[in-house]
Amino acid sequence: MTLIQRLNIGLRRIPPWTLYFVGVIPLIWLFWLAATGGLGFEPIKELEHRLGELALQMLIVVLAIRPLYDRIGVNLMAFRRALGLVTFLYVFAHMLVWLVLDVGILSEIWADILKRPYITVGMASLVLMTPLAMSSNNLSLRKMGPKRWRLLHRLTYPAAFLGALHYVMLARGFQWEPLMYLGVVVLLLGLRLRLPRRSVVA
Repeated sequence: MTLIQRLNIGLRRIPPWTLYFVGVIPLIWLFWLAATGGLGFEPIKELEHRLGELALQMLIVVLAIRPLYDRIGVNLMAFRRALGLVTFLYVFAHMLVWLVLDVGILSEIWADILKRPYITVGMASLVLMTPLAMSSNNLSLRKMGPKRWRLLHRLTYPAAFLGALHYVMLARGFQWEPLMYLGVVVLLLGLRLRLPRRSVVA
């Protein structure tokens, strides 16, 4: 038995629902730090930034699940739906912090969305992710049918690209980190387009 096979056997023993509990721990911790002065002199800005960065990191993990299976056989497919929902939670929390704690005034919110391109791009990513989160359940899969459901969930690709682009546009001046995130997203999207597909083993 190979190392990959042993790893997959171990992964099958982990219930996917445990990700919902594990995934919210950093979220709760970050809000606790913000409330108790643990995020520096600008806790709202820092909270907003960290939530957005965690959301992008988790979105990259979601994108990597299929290439990991196609390339080396590591099967994380059972965790993809739960991880996608946790990712949306962080994206939504990122947006709420900006909406409620950072801006707070409705007229300024709309002005920011319309006048600042990086906010427009970020909101577009959130809009694309919303139907994915709402349909990430067995009832939606049965009602839509597998073909239409999979077609809808391809919105993950432009949502991920727009999320990474939002980070690049948000950065002031030339910074490597946002560009690296964008590069990883583009690479993973390219791998998904070119790689032959394996049949998924549950």
